[in-house]
Amino acid sequence: MDIIIITAVALLGLYMAWNIGANDVANSMADAVGSKAISIKQAVILAGICEFSGAVLVGSHVTDTVRKGIVDPSLLASMPNITAPDAATMLVIGMTAALLSAAFWLHFSSWTGMPVSTTHSIVGAVAGFGIVAAGWESVNWGKMSQIVASWFISPVAGGLMAYVLFRFISKYILERDKPARAAIKFAPVVVFMMAAVLTLGTIYKGLKHVIKDIPWFTDDLALVLSLTIALACAIVSHIIIRKKLAGKEELPISKQLNYVEQIFTPIVIISSCAVAFAHGANDVANSVGPLAAVVHVISTGTIEMKVGVPFWILMLGGTGIVIGLATYGYRVMHTVGTDITEITPSRGVAADIAATAVVLICTRMKLPVSTTHTLVGAILGIGLARGLGGVNRAVTKKIFGSWIITVPAAAILAMILYQAGNFFLFDIIKSIILANGA
Repeated sequence: MDIIIITAVALLGLYMAWNIGANDVANSMADAVGSKAISIKQAVILAGICEFSGAVLVGSHVTDTVRKGIVDPSLLASMPNITAPDAATMLVIGMTAALLSAAFWLHFSSWTGMPVSTTHSIVGAVAGFGIVAAGWESVNWGKMSQIVASWFISPVAGGLMAYVLFRFISKYILERDKPARAAIKFAPVVVFMMAAVLTLGTIYKGLKHVIKDIPWFTDDLALVLSLTIALACAIVSHIIIRKKLAGKEELPISKQLNYVEQIFTPIVIISSCAVAFAHGANDVANSVGPLAAVVHVISTGTIEMKVGVPFWILMLGGTGIVIGLATYGYRVMHTVGTDITEITPSRGVAADIAATAVVLICTRMKLPVSTTHTLVGAILGIGLARGLGGVNRAVTKKIFGSWIITVPAAAILAMILYQAGNFFLFDIIKSIILANGA
C-alpha cells in the first residue's frame, strides 16, 4: 500500500514539476525569445538542458520539510490528543494537499499566461494546510510578512537596476552619432558586468549546494574568480566586437544599430541560459520538497524539519520541468517576452543582468525574493526607460493582480484539499505509517 501512496504522490510531484516548467522556467528564456535572439523551440531546448543540469547535477540534496519554515511540523505532534502517528499522517496529507494546490494554481496561471512565483504558491499552500491543521499560531507570520514585502521589493529593485543599465547602454552606445564605434568601446563594459554578475549568481545560487562543503572556497575567492572571468570575457568580446563592427561606423545609423543589436544577441542568450541553470539548481529541489517530505514520513514514520532528497526525486523534478517547458511554456514566454514591452537584445541583456544582480544581492542578505517578480520588474524597468507609453499597462495590472492573489488562492485550495484528504485517507495513511514504525 505504501508503494501505491508514494507512486501517487510522485505523480503529483511530476505534475508540479511540469507546472514549474510551464510557468517559472519560461521566465528565464523570455528575454531571449522576446528579443527574437532565439526561437521558442530553441529556447525550450536550451532551457531544458540548463534547468535539468542545474536540478540533477548540483540541485540541493537536503530540503526543508516545510517550505521556507512557514509551518513548524513539531507543532502538530504537540497538539492536545494528537499522537505521533496522527501528526505524521496529518503532515503527509498536508504536504500532498500543498503540492496539489500549488500545482493547480500554477497550471491555471500558465493557462492564462500569467507569470507567478512557484515559491509563493508553495508557501501559500503550506500556510493554508497549517492553519487548518494546527491553527493560526502554527504559521510563521514573520516569514509571511517578509514574503508580502518581497512583492514590492523584487519588482521595484529589478526595475530600478534595469532602468539604470539600459539608460547606460542607450546613452553611451545606442544614442551616439556613431553607435557602431561606441559599441566597440562600451559593449565590453556591459559584457564585463554580465559575466561578473552571472558568475557570482551561478556560484551562490546555482552551486551553493556544492561549494558549501569546500572550506577554502571563500567569498573573497568567489569575488576574485568572478572578476577575473569577467575581465577575460570583456577582453575577448572587445576583440570580437571590433572585428565584427570594423568599418560599420560609416553606414546609416539604422544599419549601425542593427549591427549593434546583433552584438548583444549572443549575450542575451548566454545570460538567459545562466538564469535557467541557477533556477534549476536552486529551486527545483525545494519545489519538490513536499514530495521528499511525504516519502520520508511514509518510509520512516517520523517527522523531521530537514529531509534528504533522493536522486530519483531530483530526476523526476528535472524531467517534469523540461516537459512542462516544452509543452506549455510558450504562453508565459509570450506574456513576459512580448506583451509587457518591446524587447531587443540590448534591453534583454539589461533585464537579465539586473534580475540576476538583485536576486543575488537579496539572497546574500537573506531576503526572500522571487526571481519571477524580479525579472518582470526588470522588464518593466527597460520599458519605462522609453517612457510610460513603452509599457502595456493592462497586461502589467493583470500580472500584479495574479501576484497578490497567489498566496491566498493557493492557501484556500490547500485547506479544501487537506480537509478532503483527512476525511477520505486519514485511516489508510495512518495504518501505513504505523506499519513502518511510527
